[in-house]
Amino acid sequence: MMAYTALAQAPQIQFPADYRTTFTNYLSLDRTQNADQIMLLYANDIALKGVRETGEFPDGSILIGEVYKAQKDQDGKVIESQLGRRVRGPLALVAVMEKQKGWGQQFPAGLKNGDWDFAVFKPDGTDAKKDLNACRACHAPLTDLRHVFSYEHLK
Repeated sequence: MMAYTALAQAPQIQFPADYRTTFTNYLSLDRTQNADQIMLLYANDIALKGVRETGEFPDGSILIGEVYKAQKDQDGKVIESQLGRRVRGPLALVAVMEKQKGWGQQFPAGLKNGDWDFAVFKPDGTDAKKDLNACRACHAPLTDLRHVFSYEHLK
């Protein structure tokens, strides 16, 4: 267990402060894992070009997930629009997936995501201090999707 704890943070991933102007927003969705969240997904040009040309994510690929809280009514129930979608509230977290050569070598099988690793930041860019092994374990089984839930949307 100590080895996993030591891997809980990923200091090699820096907060990409300019992602909103330099990355492409490719998907907005109600988050399936959390009934009170909405996500906006972004990809850098390296990721988009790689997936669209070869179906693979080259080293240097970065994916961003802005995690928003859904608005709730006075009873704490999530508000849905006339389209049946959650209404976006405040930005809660910015999740980052980055792929670099050799990054996956440090992880055991159940946490290995090729050479992807994860970081989670507060909206101001500071470390959100989340358990990144939860991210790693959730994405690890997605080998056919290159460890990315939204892989089909990038093509």
